[in-house]
Amino acid sequence: MQALAKKLKLLQVGDTAIRRNPLFYADAQRELERLERAGFNERRDWTRDRLSEVLWPASRSGYGLIVRGGRDIASWPLLTKAEVRAAPKAFAVGSQLFTIKASTGGTSGAPLEIVRSLPSVVFEQVCIDRMMQKVGVDARSAKCVVLRTETIKDPNDFNPPYWIHAGGGNRLVLSSTHLNAETIEEYARAIEEFAPECLLGYPTSLEALCLLLKQTKRRLHIPAVLCSSEVLHPRVWHAARHTLGCRLLDYYGQAERVALAYATAQNEYRFMPGYAHVEFEPAGVEGDSRLYEVVGTPLWNRSMALIRYRTGDLIRLPAAWGEHELEELGLGLRTFSGVLGRDSDILVTPDGVKVTGISHFQRDVPNIVRIQVIQESPTKVVILVLPMKEYSERDRDRLMHNAREKLPRNMHVDIRSVTALERTARGKTPFVIHRPPVKELLKHTHAHGNIA
Repeated sequence: MQALAKKLKLLQVGDTAIRRNPLFYADAQRELERLERAGFNERRDWTRDRLSEVLWPASRSGYGLIVRGGRDIASWPLLTKAEVRAAPKAFAVGSQLFTIKASTGGTSGAPLEIVRSLPSVVFEQVCIDRMMQKVGVDARSAKCVVLRTETIKDPNDFNPPYWIHAGGGNRLVLSSTHLNAETIEEYARAIEEFAPECLLGYPTSLEALCLLLKQTKRRLHIPAVLCSSEVLHPRVWHAARHTLGCRLLDYYGQAERVALAYATAQNEYRFMPGYAHVEFEPAGVEGDSRLYEVVGTPLWNRSMALIRYRTGDLIRLPAAWGEHELEELGLGLRTFSGVLGRDSDILVTPDGVKVTGISHFQRDVPNIVRIQVIQESPTKVVILVLPMKEYSERDRDRLMHNAREKLPRNMHVDIRSVTALERTARGKTPFVIHRPPVKELLKHTHAHGNIA
């Protein structure tokens, strides 16, 4: 099933066979549309009923038996990624025959293997299709430009083209690594000739595109843009709408699929109803606001017991809000300003190009507990590795290969095995650390739009 899914993902037929499987898609679509029309009581009752259906089989998993979780969500403790990583098989629920494996991006420096049921994969696609519909795009037929972290070619090869076609010709997948002042005209011409209805991108890549277009006084029209995976700053909302003349939607989620929220206007994010049971764990006070950690339980993936999963992502809410307001927020009936952080996990080249997808360095590299990426200077990157006993030179070479696929040759990469990662004054171990010279370079790119 896993091998088949990987092959089909490259083809248009994969949309039908996996992500838009006709056995599940139409029913899931109707369920989501009904919930979006529903009020508080109907959303709450549906979520509670669905949650009970999820918790019962989860209680029979190895983890469920250990914690003695039942049909009441309160009987389950909060769950951390570290616990799942330590004993992933304990979280398996039912038969794993018709499931699809995936990996988290490793934004904490430690990827996690996830098992997803086919219905959960389909519902994820239903939600994405619905969000695209909100900005006027038919996801089944739309021509889309993709500007994320896909590796298209060697980062040192600056001979065009810097893109490939995929999805039966409906996708133009661009390399974000090669996007700079010297190549922007090639990108603009390729996008113009492709005439996309939508751009799917990371905020940092979108910002680079818009700033470079502005610098060269080049205009493009892309009707709709969907962003994800990083914080979308107000300056990027403005730049995208002004430079591309687009309708813009930003969404927040995770590989674990425990919460999904989206916004079509700045500071107005709302959780998707029916996607997950969302809770908010108090995490501190900030002036007249309170900070909460997003905690979620998937309502569609019954193949893995990720019950009350701590995302580590914080949101800021009014201090006056009580339990009822929080419940309304979790059901998608109130909005919040967005997820805090999540925009620091980038590197910047000596030319000022922001490199995203740093969490992919460790992907498919075994025998590593966690990595930490430190950019000492514009030309020097250090990767700290917390190794397992089995860690070998072969694993190190694979890690270096992944890093070199993302970084140009004028950035030196040093990999070091350590017994502990660097901590901040507050005791945290960030995935990416920028030394002062790099912080200055990042300030310069923000202030002057110096992407290349």
